[in-house]
Amino acid sequence: MQIGNIINSVINLFYKEDHWLVMTFWNSLFIAFFLLPLGINLPTPFFIISIVLGIVNIFRFKQELFPDNKALLLFPLYFIIMSFSLIYTENISDGFNLLQRSLSLLFFPIIFLFVKEDASSVKKLFDFLLLGLIVSFFINLSMALYEVFYIIKENITFFDTSLEWVSIVFDAFIEAWHHFITTEFSKSVNPSYISLYILLVLSYYLKNKLESKTQLLVIIVLFVYLFLLASRAAYLILAIMSLLLIFNITDKSKKYTMAILFFLGVLVFLNNPHVFDFYANGEDFRKTLETDNTAVEQSRLLTWNASFKLIQEAPVLGYGLGDTNEVLIEKYKELNYVHNFQNRYNAHNQFLQTYLQSGIIGFGVLVSIFVLLAVRMKRSRNEFSVFLILFISLLFESMLVRFNGIVFFSIVIPLLLKKRSILSSRIIRNEPTMKNNT
Repeated sequence: MQIGNIINSVINLFYKEDHWLVMTFWNSLFIAFFLLPLGINLPTPFFIISIVLGIVNIFRFKQELFPDNKALLLFPLYFIIMSFSLIYTENISDGFNLLQRSLSLLFFPIIFLFVKEDASSVKKLFDFLLLGLIVSFFINLSMALYEVFYIIKENITFFDTSLEWVSIVFDAFIEAWHHFITTEFSKSVNPSYISLYILLVLSYYLKNKLESKTQLLVIIVLFVYLFLLASRAAYLILAIMSLLLIFNITDKSKKYTMAILFFLGVLVFLNNPHVFDFYANGEDFRKTLETDNTAVEQSRLLTWNASFKLIQEAPVLGYGLGDTNEVLIEKYKELNYVHNFQNRYNAHNQFLQTYLQSGIIGFGVLVSIFVLLAVRMKRSRNEFSVFLILFISLLFESMLVRFNGIVFFSIVIPLLLKKRSILSSRIIRNEPTMKNNT
């Protein structure tokens, strides 16, 4: 009976209104968002279906362009500028592959100019993303626990009651726990992307009060997931989000209680071994690093330094979509940043990555998108926290070089840029012009 109720609840999440074309468009997006945390290739066919149906919908219903949302045209402009950079790039193959992955930046914003959304549809996007996160958490947890079990099994070869055997068992569990807490928890999708999804889901749902034990349990699972992913950028964003929520509390006693819980949470997250290793390695930081055990943040600082030097050498046009990474890698070699060179790191900052790819014009368009987003989302602390999540994510990662990041940003940011808020509980009904559909 319980399983039947769960199945019915999931079925009810799907879009059932409007023309079958619009219905299939949204349901394909819902499935794609569910699969997004589970793997890179799984959601791709459903995103393609959404793009095709969205384009067909534009021509089928002959709808007029919505003038209030012309800010969305910045995304196609960004795509065109990237395409133009192929003219002066030598590595056409790599540039074309990235451009192909970026097609959603061209299509989805244009589609959302014509396919109106309502708050319930957007909520379902986040519902399906949440379901995907929960499933991916338990898949990753099962894989990690299997590895732990294997380590324990390999280290315990006999059974007796001697103190030596007890010591062996204890050492085996310590080794297994160390492996569990320090290994990369998400193997199918980059932890930075999963962390971004979790933070946006938390921000979307924590704007309302928790009304059930199930909701509380889901929130706890997401916090545990975030802890195990150990993304330092995500920790920073989470701290800012928490402070914004605390400042928004009017009851002083509740505010003090939440402040205490916040500082306890900070202590727990900062004691994650991934974060502790960063502090330990940070003491030995040098401008030029030739060792193989460089901390992620140390290598990121060196990456930014190399990127700035390259920008100074080509401040107008950049280096083209296909040559950016190769030029950056050669710069690592020139500066003797051995760890960065060996790992072939990109700019680890989308604003720097864009500047290197398409120069000052592409950089200006990307900055303009986020300036407009900041203006649109200053209406409440909740909306502003969503803006911070997206903005800080791009400061610490080149999110628009991988499909998971590109397609997510090409859907979420255009929806946020529309003048009618998708974060409110207010329903915005779709009323497409269908008089010519017969």
